[in-house]
Amino acid sequence: MSISQAPHGATAVVIYSGGMDSFTLLHRALNEGYHVHALSFHYGQRHARELDAARQVCQHLNVPHQVVDIRAIHSLIDNSALTNTDQAMPQGDYDGDNMAATVVPNRNMILLSLAIANAVNIGAERVDYGAHGGDHVLYPDCRPAFVEAMDQVAQIANFSPVKVHAPYLHASKADILRQGLAMGLDYRNTWTCYEGGELACGQCGSCRERLAAFAANGVTDPLPYTSHPCASQQEAR
Repeated sequence: MSISQAPHGATAVVIYSGGMDSFTLLHRALNEGYHVHALSFHYGQRHARELDAARQVCQHLNVPHQVVDIRAIHSLIDNSALTNTDQAMPQGDYDGDNMAATVVPNRNMILLSLAIANAVNIGAERVDYGAHGGDHVLYPDCRPAFVEAMDQVAQIANFSPVKVHAPYLHASKADILRQGLAMGLDYRNTWTCYEGGELACGQCGSCRERLAAFAANGVTDPLPYTSHPCASQQEAR
């Protein structure tokens, strides 16, 4: 996963959730030399811990950042454990059978469409988002066919073409973390847990996938957890 250099004066809009993948993506774009405009979205998700993390990081980096409130669409996408607190949050490993309840209908198409519009509006050449290979089994809007189609549409939907850039599309979460560690990033400034408690739960699929990525890199996750899965469950798949 080599990092190229941006054309002089180039701008990228980064979809920044505040999680560890988009945190790495944000720093990657900065290291490439892009002028970065970070976009986060409040769509009525279960909690706003990631958004708080995103605000703090962007303030520290002095990166322009917008949290876009699109909660008006919540009733259109509330059939998910991530957007409906009446649904139980699945526990256990991050896989298709177990985590299907966390799929938010059409989420990335919605967020990418808004980010592409913002890119056109501010003259940015690129929109970055953090889809990765580990998401392919579960989320159709993180798969290569979707990313390629959105990129094609973004080239023709406006007078100014925009590149949809997903550099981790074929990488694992462990690969992404490895690149971030090589950049010296501090992952205590991220939030991954599907729950919004004071501490990360350590049991939801998102926590378990994160812990497995740290285990695969032989380092300890700096976030505090309510509980950790046993060591055998933390091993990288």
